[in-house]
Amino acid sequence: MKETVLDVKGLKTYFYTDNGILPAVDGVDFKIAGGEILGVVGESGCGKSVTALSLMRLVPSPGKIIGGQVLFKGRDLVNLPEEEIRKIRGNDISMIFQEPMTSLNPVYTIGDQIAEVFITHRHMDRGEARKETVRTLSMVEMPLAEQRIHQYPHQLSGGMRQRVMIAMAFACSPRLLIADEPTTALDVTVQAQILELIKDLGNKLGTAIMFITHDLGVIAEVAHNVMVMYAGRVVEYADVRSIFKNPMHPYTKGLLNSIPRLDENRDRLETMGGGTPDACHKYPGCAFYPRCGDAREICIYNRPGLVEYRGHKVRCFKYTLQWDGGRK
Repeated sequence: MKETVLDVKGLKTYFYTDNGILPAVDGVDFKIAGGEILGVVGESGCGKSVTALSLMRLVPSPGKIIGGQVLFKGRDLVNLPEEEIRKIRGNDISMIFQEPMTSLNPVYTIGDQIAEVFITHRHMDRGEARKETVRTLSMVEMPLAEQRIHQYPHQLSGGMRQRVMIAMAFACSPRLLIADEPTTALDVTVQAQILELIKDLGNKLGTAIMFITHDLGVIAEVAHNVMVMYAGRVVEYADVRSIFKNPMHPYTKGLLNSIPRLDENRDRLETMGGGTPDACHKYPGCAFYPRCGDAREICIYNRPGLVEYRGHKVRCFKYTLQWDGGRK
């Protein structure tokens, strides 16, 4: 059995705004083992990225982690002093962001930016760091690596910039990698190459990977296990095969039914009614109730817990009260 690298328990991150308290992450639990890829999926605003930023202790103001534990290598990152968490970021835990142009510094060469990782965390001198930078760029299959280190981000294509971000993320062989929609801005061909690269490096180094996306096709391609989020909570958790073959939560079913499939003859794709819930509204019951075709009166006033059912963890009264579908 693989060693658990990250164990998140009851994580809560709230934003204190002029319009009220926004529970962006509201009691999230999950684990990731070494070499495992956990796919995190859900629509915009469900709490995926805030969960990732919480793990890194990079939640922007007015957000604040108000509860829970983030256990990494036996240490709770939530209560770690800032000096200690800085040593972990970029070293033991790395992150790949969606748009590299907003993450890479435009006035420094990519060679200098990657070398800084080795200087900061491995205490190398400039010469050693430069050699490691070339080696790392070669590892991510960057063409003409020795020449690229002298170039600036704007001189590279989108796919090359993303390879630079992957090189920086894997530079110190991290125990945990967080990939926040790293292929969204890329064309399909380059996307496939980047996904394969992340999978191969994660497998080779035994890195636990948290892969955040709204694209279920990407989840099917890379993930071992899948965590579906809605309104800041986990609504379903299972291995990737079970999620696609037998989704249980109505929201998961809605997401999968909205994907076009070649093996089905459908004139129109199914859609979920309603819209994203008001983030500042505190729902006494299930946040998905207004959009759910299976909902009953109990769902309005009572919050369902995450229960084990046939190999899934699912947040729905349907699997504790055992009713037939239909609104009451």
